[in-house]
Amino acid sequence: MGELSQETQVAVIGGGPGGYAAAFRAADLGLDVTLVEQEPRCGGTCLLRGCIPSKALLQTSEIIWDAAEAARRGVRFPTPELDLAKLRSWKDGIIDTLASGLDRLAKKRNVQIVRARAVFENAHTLRLEGSELTHLTFRHAVVAVGSEPLSLPGVSLKPGGRIMDSTGALAVHDIPARLLVVGGGYIGLELGCAYAVFGSRVTLVHRAERILGGVDDDLVRPLVKRIGGLFESVRLETDVEALREDADGVTAVLRGPSETLEERFDRVLIAVGRAPRSRGLGLEALGVAMDEAGFIRVDDRRRTSVPHIYAVGDVAGHPMLAHKAMREGKVAAEAIAGMPSAYDVQAVPAVVYTDPQIAWAGLTETEARRKNLAVKIARFPWGASGRALTMDAADGLTKILFDPESGRILGMGIVGRGAETMIAEGVLALEMGASAEDVALTVHAHPTLSETEGEAAEVFLGSATHLYVPQGAQGKTTPP
Repeated sequence: MGELSQETQVAVIGGGPGGYAAAFRAADLGLDVTLVEQEPRCGGTCLLRGCIPSKALLQTSEIIWDAAEAARRGVRFPTPELDLAKLRSWKDGIIDTLASGLDRLAKKRNVQIVRARAVFENAHTLRLEGSELTHLTFRHAVVAVGSEPLSLPGVSLKPGGRIMDSTGALAVHDIPARLLVVGGGYIGLELGCAYAVFGSRVTLVHRAERILGGVDDDLVRPLVKRIGGLFESVRLETDVEALREDADGVTAVLRGPSETLEERFDRVLIAVGRAPRSRGLGLEALGVAMDEAGFIRVDDRRRTSVPHIYAVGDVAGHPMLAHKAMREGKVAAEAIAGMPSAYDVQAVPAVVYTDPQIAWAGLTETEARRKNLAVKIARFPWGASGRALTMDAADGLTKILFDPESGRILGMGIVGRGAETMIAEGVLALEMGASAEDVALTVHAHPTLSETEGEAAEVFLGSATHLYVPQGAQGKTTPP
């Protein structure tokens, strides 16, 4: 059989959020676009085995938790029964709906999707593996191949094995009696919380001295309290020295600050981070610059060191977030189309979808201290929020970081139910260069959790209604 070649203006490699956003935007701007994705469906890690399926599990666990907690309010439910087959079917149905929607959107935009693995043969040609189309020549290319889970040294994951990464955990094959979660980042915490509510006795080990390193202490504290009662054990400053899997379970050798223990678990979830999928694409031979970790270096238009090749999403650096990838994809497409577009966002929100949720955007208190920046911090505890009390969410907190002189908002952090949506006001404030007055003078509906954002601004101004702030104490200056 002979080789089959095709030409396109824009070749997009990878069908995740960054890739399809770039492809769709480029097509909307009148460019001929071919998207190469080696998986049967578009959507990338986020849709197929990340953001979306994990939120389906977390939403389900939240319902179970709320049913148990409702007894405090005088409402009693029978003990929930978990039908795993139906849960998997519901979760997979959501993925199917969204993935099919992406295919329809691509078709309406005349974006051709080629199911293949792409490797750069030269600076203007892709070699396609696993497809009848063997070569694709292009004027511009967008690399959006994403990232993959890291494992532990010496540990290999087997399909269907008892040692899992996040993909295996999201398949929900069963609810293990004892689950070891390795890693105290957001992935380990989210999935650990879901499995704990589903009935697993969860042990979490983390090699650092605290979970969610880099996130402000006061935002993490309510979550630490929650998992302290939800998990069977939380062991910090602990390393996994060995994992031995057999037919009945996994033996883990755990080395802590004072002793080394050997314990048995039914399953182990390894959630120690992700790495870019930049290797093996032929980029090095083209002279595309990367850093030591394998992230592709890009400028503010998402161009690599080879100007007609762009990179977006996880492969182009932290933060590894779908919404950051989508914005980058649009910027790359617009730059290719000749528009004066650049990635110049003021804040990228981050959300940890545990219960309570944690969200932040812009400058954090931790970062301000590390950089020795003078800021004023205003906090509004949810114990003073009527809406939070009706939700049993009194341990929540809204905090805003301000420039001490101008009152301009520099950052926002929230912990509590609904933080995922509340942070949007903070992001908008940061993008607009808003001040404390701008937020405080915005009328927030009562009673809502969003009021706490307005009242945190009022704390800075000394005009908070539902919190007494003595004159001269309007926010703490950092560093002291």
